[in-house]
Amino acid sequence: MSEATVETRVVSLYQSAKKIYPKSVSGRFANWRIAMVLLTQALFYGLAWLPWNDRQAVLFDLTARKFYVFGWVFWPQDILYLTFILIVSAYALFFVTAIAGRVFCGYACPQTVYTEVFMWVESWFEGDRARRIKLDQAPLSFNKVWRKGGKHAVWVLIALWTGFTFVGYFTPIQTLVSEVLALNTSGWETFWILFYAFATWGNAGFMREQVCKYMCPYARFQSVMFDRDTLIVSYDQSRGEPRGGRKKGADFAAKNLGACVDCSLCVQVCPTGIDIRDGLQYECIGCSACIDVCDTVMDKMAYPRGLIRYSTENALEKQWDWKAIRAHLLRPRIVIYSVVLLALMGGLVVALAIRNPLKVDVIRDRRVLAREVEGQFIENIYTLNLMNTIEARQQFRVVVDGLPGVVVKRGGLIEAAGASTVASSVSVRIPVESVKAGSHSIHFTITSIDDPSISTREKAAFYVPK
Repeated sequence: MSEATVETRVVSLYQSAKKIYPKSVSGRFANWRIAMVLLTQALFYGLAWLPWNDRQAVLFDLTARKFYVFGWVFWPQDILYLTFILIVSAYALFFVTAIAGRVFCGYACPQTVYTEVFMWVESWFEGDRARRIKLDQAPLSFNKVWRKGGKHAVWVLIALWTGFTFVGYFTPIQTLVSEVLALNTSGWETFWILFYAFATWGNAGFMREQVCKYMCPYARFQSVMFDRDTLIVSYDQSRGEPRGGRKKGADFAAKNLGACVDCSLCVQVCPTGIDIRDGLQYECIGCSACIDVCDTVMDKMAYPRGLIRYSTENALEKQWDWKAIRAHLLRPRIVIYSVVLLALMGGLVVALAIRNPLKVDVIRDRRVLAREVEGQFIENIYTLNLMNTIEARQQFRVVVDGLPGVVVKRGGLIEAAGASTVASSVSVRIPVESVKAGSHSIHFTITSIDDPSISTREKAAFYVPK
């Protein structure tokens, strides 16, 4: 081959993202999304300010290693409950996904919720889809600067408030307010407020669908949880094809057309920019915006609603009605998920109900294994690390059993403040002639004087020298 015929081509492996301009839509599913935004944000922003027992209702005090959740105080030793909660959450997600696809993504995912909020602000400043496209294409002007600047100013304020609230779950939020006003926040508090605010501003303001399409792992493994009886946002091809434009009231059947007028509004309202008419795609977050806008078009054309609707692959193929769809929702996978989920939730409830608010570790003093006192007793010294997990001050009585004549000589009463730990030295004695030399088992019983139902029993070893 001669040098004249050699051609060099540069192939880019990177495809720049095309900006998506979702069109505003109204309808019953849009109302559900608004309701979920209001509910989730009321919980997130409101719980941090809810008082409970002279403290914050929900507070994760990492410094003191205490998690306050309403009337419960959890310590590092309570990691079993966190494990239960995470497993329950995972199975709940599997359960919901198997039934209704990515409905969580479309209505309650933080990325979706904050993107929705940011898009509301964007619409207030820049208008709907056509005006936003026109504004972006327009040359720099005062109108463009103030609209873009105002939008970003509000975005930043929302992001900063979100970051502040997030940190307020780890530092008491009223204390955090004082620190912020005095410009006296710690380095870590400042970092997390700004980092969380930056993440909110960047993800909801700029990355948006990129997070759902490329960063979220849920989009990648959701297909494992889908089957042909999973409810998904679906386009009815048998009814809609062949698509094409027509005048209102025209006999489209005579023109060999389907119900789809090919208006492309379902594409314009999609926050991830897909065409639902191409079938199920992993980018679809199940927000149902396309259902709302298609129903609006069907109403205008005097066609029946439901060209795009929640349905299943089997239902579309076999033309099932809702009664048949509901009958196929209860299938083996759903039954298994339901049983496991109910068992886990029941286990969590039972574990919380029988949770002992008193935890005690008994440690024998190894510096002095045993000693003879007053010429007639053998004494062992123990340290009782007592954890009072309730928020009321308690006084505890310590008794011991397991050996003839064994008694607590010193340290029989221990007082502990609410939600605190205390280490107390306890001396235990037995008569010299009551037992043989060696190691013997004894049991400590620690009981609250204020509430006798709070009690625990711990095993220990009593050493008798030869």
